[in-house]
Amino acid sequence: MSAVTVEVVYRGIFQKNLGQRIGRGIVLAARKEGKVGISFGRYGDSPERNGIPAKQFAIVADDELELQVSMARYEPTVADITIAVDDTLCKGVESWAWYGTQPINKLLHENGLLLVTSIHSPDTLLQWIHRQPYEYDMAIVKGPASFSGLWVYKEDHTEVRILGTLARVAPQLFGMKSLEQAIMQEWNDNLKVTSAQKAFERAVTRRVTTSEGNTAAVEDFEKPKYWEMQDAIVVKGIAVGKGFRGEEGGFQPERNPYFKKYTTRTMRPVVDFDKCVKCTLCWLQCPDSCFDVTPEHLYDANMEACCGCGVCEAVCPVANCITMV
Repeated sequence: MSAVTVEVVYRGIFQKNLGQRIGRGIVLAARKEGKVGISFGRYGDSPERNGIPAKQFAIVADDELELQVSMARYEPTVADITIAVDDTLCKGVESWAWYGTQPINKLLHENGLLLVTSIHSPDTLLQWIHRQPYEYDMAIVKGPASFSGLWVYKEDHTEVRILGTLARVAPQLFGMKSLEQAIMQEWNDNLKVTSAQKAFERAVTRRVTTSEGNTAAVEDFEKPKYWEMQDAIVVKGIAVGKGFRGEEGGFQPERNPYFKKYTTRTMRPVVDFDKCVKCTLCWLQCPDSCFDVTPEHLYDANMEACCGCGVCEAVCPVANCITMV
């Protein structure tokens, strides 16, 4: 077996612990079979915020040399297995690490495996997933997306159900017996073992052909070469804005045309103007400068700039003035 690379795509701090548990579980189970492996997060995803997609990688190999060869790159550029722990990621992934919405199967190579946690069927998800010029396999772990907070983990067995599915559909990583041993070593929980076994028994794959998938064009940006960049450190201020959304009065700041993270949003702020006291805190504290000022000097979130982080709701001093929905 050559090295096997697994990428786990998750939604920032909502699923950070879940992504780490899956990566660690893969390596622990593989080691039970004498393989070597490592699990790590992608540096470019820092800082991880509420809904911003991020990645955890796990690499498994037969020996240390194969593992070191696979780790020679800054991060994997090709994945044998892609795991999406929130099916809305099938519509595209837009993280801090790149510009523009990219396909969930961007790194997945021919005959690879795409594994998705979802209540939907593969046919439904393939309406969202970008089409590729090669065939690959797809598997579904039945269930809704598992969300929790930064320091909280939701014990719904999503991680072991994903690992159990992998034991069935990707036996080159590890077998079920090895996974059972790893679960008992890591969590000492017989119920988790049972959940993994059930996922193993139910796991099936579905072949995805070259005629299936979303045909929408993938966003592409030409980034400047290092010799085209300005010398020294240049921090440009935001250009003077204009009136509120084309109107007279109010204010709408100029924004970077390439930095649009709204596709990552899982929630959005709704502002009750009748309760607004015009304290300006949401406008000042928004990390993405997404608030526009209306001619009446109220503050309205611009949905093309908002990533749904919830900072505005947290800093607003008036109850129910800003609500994340």
